[in-house]
Amino acid sequence: MNFNIGGPCFINYSSSSSSGSSEFDEWLLNENEAIERDEQIALNLLANNNRLAQQLIQEENHVSHHGSIHGHAIHRDRENAHRNLFNDYFADNPLYGEREFNRRFRMSKRLFLHIVEAVKTHDNYFNQRRAASGRMGLSTLQKVTAAFRILAYGMPADATDEYIKIGESTAIECLKRFCRAMIEIFSEWYFRSPTAEDVARLLSIGQQRGFPGMLGSLDCMHWKWKNCPTAWAGQFAGRSGSPSIILEAVADYDLWI
Repeated sequence: MNFNIGGPCFINYSSSSSSGSSEFDEWLLNENEAIERDEQIALNLLANNNRLAQQLIQEENHVSHHGSIHGHAIHRDRENAHRNLFNDYFADNPLYGEREFNRRFRMSKRLFLHIVEAVKTHDNYFNQRRAASGRMGLSTLQKVTAAFRILAYGMPADATDEYIKIGESTAIECLKRFCRAMIEIFSEWYFRSPTAEDVARLLSIGQQRGFPGMLGSLDCMHWKWKNCPTAWAGQFAGRSGSPSIILEAVADYDLWI
């Protein structure tokens, strides 16, 4: 028996190699049996997968997609996430103080909690509810904090999942409802026309800050930039030859234009 390695395999039998022929026949039989076993295993696995797929399809057709689904692929530990958030910022002795809170939430804790209570009262969505799986859902603090992180930092919706443990679609829903609630709650007061008292106060603030007689929009006014860095002077120099910046609006300390 001869084998030609590297090309087509030619097997030659001769009368003098009967022992070699029987050994090859036995080896070939074993190989065929092994191949058949492997094929049978693969077919069994495929059949099992098909049965599982059919079960999943049947279960999917009978599942109501309102709320959380028990056995979801990502198990988010919402309870511990709320506990960590509360201990970090809202406990009596929080891990992070008022200074860190102001920097990370872009407002005082007192104002944040005022907004939380207003939004929760206005829209029942922000109240903590029990999910379809029987677990308690996201807390009010988690939902509002997710919306704040997206607004304050331009954070992608799915990035809030790492700390707050909230899914991307839920974070987007929180953001939409939060913005709608803020407009419906506060627009009547903050979008109102200024009263005589408001005008006097705004003019007084403008006088103190170097904008005498100016109220509201400056309509893209050029303002001389006295302390412009030397390296930037050429970029901000206009027809006057001195650096200036464009001011579009003047607001009070509450950012009310």
